[in-house]
Amino acid sequence: MSPVLIGIIAFVVLFSLLAFGVPIGAGMALVGFVGLWFLISDVAAFTKLAVVPFQTITDYSLAVLPLFLLMAQVVFVSGMGRDLFNLASKLLGHKKGGVAMAAVAGSGIFAAVSASSIATATTMGLVSIPEMQRLKYNPALATGAVAAGGTMGVLIPPSGALIIYGILTETSIGKLFAAGIIPGILEALFYIVVIAIICWWKPQWGPRAEKASFSEKMKALFSCGEMVVLIVFVLAGLIIGWFTPTEAGAVGAFGAMVMCLIRGRLTWDKFKLAIMGTLKTTGMIYGILIGALIFNYLVAASTIPYVLADHIGSLPLPPYAILGLVLVLYFFLGCFLDVAAMTVLTIPIFFPMVMELGFNPIWFGIIFVRMAEIAMITPPIGMNTFVIAGIAREMGIDMTTVFRGILPFLLADFLHLFLLILFPGLCLFLVDVLM
Repeated sequence: MSPVLIGIIAFVVLFSLLAFGVPIGAGMALVGFVGLWFLISDVAAFTKLAVVPFQTITDYSLAVLPLFLLMAQVVFVSGMGRDLFNLASKLLGHKKGGVAMAAVAGSGIFAAVSASSIATATTMGLVSIPEMQRLKYNPALATGAVAAGGTMGVLIPPSGALIIYGILTETSIGKLFAAGIIPGILEALFYIVVIAIICWWKPQWGPRAEKASFSEKMKALFSCGEMVVLIVFVLAGLIIGWFTPTEAGAVGAFGAMVMCLIRGRLTWDKFKLAIMGTLKTTGMIYGILIGALIFNYLVAASTIPYVLADHIGSLPLPPYAILGLVLVLYFFLGCFLDVAAMTVLTIPIFFPMVMELGFNPIWFGIIFVRMAEIAMITPPIGMNTFVIAGIAREMGIDMTTVFRGILPFLLADFLHLFLLILFPGLCLFLVDVLM
């Protein structure tokens, strides 16, 4: 039996296990272990099973992930997400659709500390949807804006998806973070424009809130001003070179704890919740990474990435047409796999091929993560959509309404993705200037 055929069988078995509900990390580790035993030897399989977990857990560069997650958890349990939304609401709420715009703007700022789309969507959904209900916003617009805005946690640095991509491809995490800033800001602007167009077309969908006074705006800014300063300081220090990614995560986590302690928002019970949340999420991600690395050894031994790269590279198609086919495949995979699973399963296969086509690895990382964002609000998985639907269900809003609400934002997503592909400089400008 040829190595390629063994690799194909391994993928079939893996997807079958996932369909039956086997955790992604455990499934990849099991299939990778058995496949290596069959393809190479039992010694090779047991060696990888023993070495990979130890190397992963002790890898210093991977410490960046739990540190940024701790920063996010501290901000989450302290209630700072509500302050960020309140600031955006005071600045934008008096416009048509202004509170929905504030939810998007608040999501963008919170994404810069959360490293997680789910955390961003949950926080903004809990604080903004009730306010939009009070103002009698259209439920589809309210939930769609929050679900779409939450996806920015995948792109705006620090991004968990970019960290995993950087680890798997050995690409500079600092450069990936720098490359995600302009696309992240543009994404927020695209969503705000969509809301403005909808409310121009149907003004009753997004009623104006009462205009805040100057003193109210200053009070809202003061309530979370240091959080904005911390975000800017951490990201600027990382991009300029003051910190390594791991050091930036440590500075961010420590700064968030000190800031919340000074404000009296971080009690011992909340701190324990933040630690437990960080440990649970980190354990889940490490489990996926360990399983992915074991499985990736099997994928490499099967030679599938190289055969696929040679085959696709020999097609009589220009590089951008081949890239388009890859992105279409990602779109369909995203309908059934979450971001972490899609990253660890596909990047080891497609990354070598994309490099053979001559594309920039940092630019491709942003394009890939952008597609992963789109997958987060695409049925039938659409993790963000399910998160918002769970929150909205308590307020009498059904899932059909949530899915209907995300459609105009999906159109904006594809337009935004097209611009990033057409103008790579949008991703690489800050990388070239600052790094």
